[in-house]
Amino acid sequence: MSDETPGTGTAQYTGSGPAVVPSFEGVDDVVGRLRGTGYLADDATATSTFLADRLGKPLLVEGPAGVGKTELARSIATATDAELIRLQCYEGIDEARALYEWNHAKQILHIQATGDRAWDEAKADIFSDEFLLPRPLLKAISREGATVLLIDEVDKADVDMEGLLLEVLSDFAITIPEMGTVAAQRRPIVLLTSNATRELSEALKRRCLYLYIDFPDAEREKAILASRVPNLSDSLSAELVRIVGVLRTLDIRKKPSVAETIDWANTLLALGAGEKATARSGGGFDDGLIARTLGVVLKHRPDLKTALKELKLG
Repeated sequence: MSDETPGTGTAQYTGSGPAVVPSFEGVDDVVGRLRGTGYLADDATATSTFLADRLGKPLLVEGPAGVGKTELARSIATATDAELIRLQCYEGIDEARALYEWNHAKQILHIQATGDRAWDEAKADIFSDEFLLPRPLLKAISREGATVLLIDEVDKADVDMEGLLLEVLSDFAITIPEMGTVAAQRRPIVLLTSNATRELSEALKRRCLYLYIDFPDAEREKAILASRVPNLSDSLSAELVRIVGVLRTLDIRKKPSVAETIDWANTLLALGAGEKATARSGGGFDDGLIARTLGVVLKHRPDLKTALKELKLG
């Protein structure tokens, strides 16, 4: 089988496994289409997204909580008209929750309802699609249409789960002993996110492309606010981004995320901060309003006490 000219919607031979059907024409196309969803991708993010799509390789996205790792997957799905399938990882997650499990209650009821039969006959009935409960990995592999598979917070899962992911992401196929092997016809775009709470295995990292997303600089965060909260004035946006930047430098348990910056901007607008702006810092908002609304971005009492002290708000 020969390679075809790369391009949107054109299948490419990858040597093994399902075909790759690229969704983006180039890095600039990624930037433009993600911007259309409200996600402002920098050069590194856009390039990594394009390569993951074009090469059919999983993309491991690391960074602090709240910098837009999960939102990147959602935006890619929206931009490519793909279905987003999410596997949320947590301590103790097992194969049944990631791959599939059988509806045992329904199987038992079916056996009881159909009377006495030979086991081979009953087995053919109860181990079929009707009784199968597909979980995220099987759902993503079974789909024929465009799919974005998000394996979220993979660092929270046990090390054993990494072995399962390696197996699935190598062949994009899942073997169900009672039914046979389910192999993907079209390779999904795969993103794995990690908050780096533990070191992932080198084997998993080798399987993936790698992208690190940090908190945005002030100019990019102001651009994000302008996109997501268009009614926010430039002066209020600049003041808000400045304060959030200070909070992120403090020794606190949970640094404010970009999503929380957006929430704070909407909170201030709801409280009329834009209409009642004071002369503080060229038309920002007063100390009392900052102190009263800090709970929008800081969610731990020690963090609030630290911020109030460092910002000299009480």
